[in-house]
Amino acid sequence: MLLSDVVLLDYKRCPRRPFLDFYGDATQQQTQREFVVKLREENQQQILDVLGNTTYHEPQAPLEDWQARGRETLELMEKGVNCILNGILWQTGVAGWNLPFSETITFIANPALLVKTSGHSIFGDWEYQAVSIKLGRRPKPEYKLVAAFQAKLLSLIQDSSLSNPRVVIRSHREYQVKINPWMANMENTLVEVLTMLRSRQEPEVFISRQRCNLCQWQNFCYDIAKQQQHLSLLPGVTPSRYEQLQQLGIVSLEELAQSDTSVLAKLMEKDVAEGLKQQAIATLHETPLLKSTPPRTILETIPSASREIYFDIEAEPERNLDYLLGVLIVDYSENKEQFYPLVAETPEQEAEVWEQFLKLVEENPEAPIFHYSQYEVDTIKRLSSLYQTSKQQEKSVLKRLVDLHDCVTKSLIFPTENYSLKKIAQWLGFQWRESDFSGQQCVYWYDQWLKTRDRALLDTIIRYNEDDCRATYHLKTWLVNFLASSEVTN
Repeated sequence: MLLSDVVLLDYKRCPRRPFLDFYGDATQQQTQREFVVKLREENQQQILDVLGNTTYHEPQAPLEDWQARGRETLELMEKGVNCILNGILWQTGVAGWNLPFSETITFIANPALLVKTSGHSIFGDWEYQAVSIKLGRRPKPEYKLVAAFQAKLLSLIQDSSLSNPRVVIRSHREYQVKINPWMANMENTLVEVLTMLRSRQEPEVFISRQRCNLCQWQNFCYDIAKQQQHLSLLPGVTPSRYEQLQQLGIVSLEELAQSDTSVLAKLMEKDVAEGLKQQAIATLHETPLLKSTPPRTILETIPSASREIYFDIEAEPERNLDYLLGVLIVDYSENKEQFYPLVAETPEQEAEVWEQFLKLVEENPEAPIFHYSQYEVDTIKRLSSLYQTSKQQEKSVLKRLVDLHDCVTKSLIFPTENYSLKKIAQWLGFQWRESDFSGQQCVYWYDQWLKTRDRALLDTIIRYNEDDCRATYHLKTWLVNFLASSEVTN
């Protein structure tokens, strides 16, 4: 059996993924997302940036031929080169590992860098230290776990004492992992992984939007979860809360909808318990529910005017760039709708786009600006600061913003799997022209646009952004009508 650091990382993110990679039907996998390919390219560039002017050596065998690449890596270590890029470490057998297994296991690791340091090893008076380089903004526990695995395997291969591995994240921030606290954790995780794979016991499905979005098994697992009406599809059901519900014997929508909140509140906060029960009721009956705030009070926070602006942003996080400010102006008096795609065709045009946006909103001074997330607020503050917009002008724009996400989450419970604009607007009947695409896909397209100047890519992003603005408009219209009718009913 082959056990790699990738398997370990995937297991910590989702136990099902390594199981399906080993035993699943490959035809059930999705094509690898282009956004994932972009992330890998960014990670490789990040590694090169960390290296800077450092002289390094890299094995020539392809990564897929891990045995040949491992032999080349070992040869470079024997020569005592200062730095090895993307080397492969591998060893067959469980000798040196604290594992209760006797069968043949081959351990494989692919640290970003192997850096020569002083010490003692089979090579001489030097040894190597493993360095992990990740795109994350913080040193996540799974990074440290993998770093401990790489350090252990490296110590066995070079016959050296265990040394603290290093993890480098965004902005070149570096952390040294204290090996001793993580060694037992890592070996316990190895036992869990190997036990699962040996027994072929398929782990239960659990849908987590952030983690599942990048997995090729996402649709396969999602279909299973939908069929089961799995509780992980409910907003607010985290892995820890799911365990708490299981402790109470609650494993279905019906059971959660009929549960006693006083019993739930023994294991979680009372407002969380009540929220989960109401979410289950809304989902079970496929109907939105009002929270305790009176409809009239909510309506007073949603202004109406003869002209209204609907605003959405597309950004490229890696470049810290907001390249498309989409503005939909709805003129009720003239029964007109006009979409303005304020797009930076190069990163250098961001300032120009920002000025265009300020001019456009100033031309419509009485129009409230509807959006759906905190991101638009933060972006206006960022761009105002970056391009030295006057405080008066910044405040003028900010006070006109109306965050419909805030209105929805404070006042309503929707029978949707999450409270993203796409999920809610689709439930309300709105359809995107690019139905299978996402904001992540737009990040990839914009990157490709900068490389290829293929106008079709930019036009697709613009269509997607326009639909985001129109979905916000659709939601606001529905929300006002729903609250008004609820007020009459009450």
